Amino acid sequence: MLDYEHNREKAKKIIAETDLLFCLDFNILHRTKHLEQPLTDANCVKILIDHHQQPQEEAFNFGVSDTSKSSTCEMVYDFIIGSGHAAALNTQIAECLYTGLMTDTGSFRFPSTTAAVHRAIAHLKEIGLDHTIVHEHIYDNFLEGRLRFIGYALMNRLEVLYEYNTAVMYITSADLNRYDIKTGDTEGLVNYLLTIQGIKFGALVIDRDEERKWSFRSKGSFDVNAFARKHFEGGGHINAAGGRSGERLEIALEKFKQVITEYQNQLQ
Repeated sequence: MLDYEHNREKAKKIIAETDLLFCLDFNILHRTKHLEQPLTDANCVKILIDHHQQPQEEAFNFGVSDTSKSSTCEMVYDFIIGSGHAAALNTQIAECLYTGLMTDTGSFRFPSTTAAVHRAIAHLKEIGLDHTIVHEHIYDNFLEGRLRFIGYALMNRLEVLYEYNTAVMYITSADLNRYDIKTGDTEGLVNYLLTIQGIKFGALVIDRDEERKWSFRSKGSFDVNAFARKHFEGGGHINAAGGRSGERLEIALEKFKQVITEYQNQLQ
């Protein structure tokens, strides 16, 4: 595993010298931010495995894009099995695949959790997967500060717009510093918004150093992928998407409140 942001020159060299480049869980090069140009310049065969909508088809030589799949990890599992390499699966690979299957399906509660997902997990269990350990590492492994941060955010940073059946939460950079919050510590925070009775659309904006990061979640037919693409330079799935804003947090939040008025009828 090589983190591009901390090893840019080494990563660029590897990309420039590679023959086959698999691009997983993103289907538009600009979603990789600073990695976009090296990927664009790479003179190799680029293979896409992804389940998000509207792929940048011209950027890839081969691949599969299937929005009906629960996760890219499900698709990687299918790729391994379909290529005849099932014997190569071991407990370490099983843990990685299960992590993606479990998290991208909201612990198997989202509609994308098909019978095929459960069959794949049954196979991973037969290999020796201990799923309890994965859950403990993901959900029972946070510092005290994160729990206090969530409580603070729910008390002080949550706005409920009942006329639009929408809830929005904003997190300032000062909030992140106060509780020493890292990127992964905010994962799942947006899902709290949909637990409010009657809320169909939840939005979370976080003030990162160079941009404002948005997370969108919805229930039913409200398409947050289309919403994110139209207004916040993002995309994803019908009920789960992300985006960004270059403006200050206050301006980005005000923009959201303005554009949501266009969707009042859809959110009833």
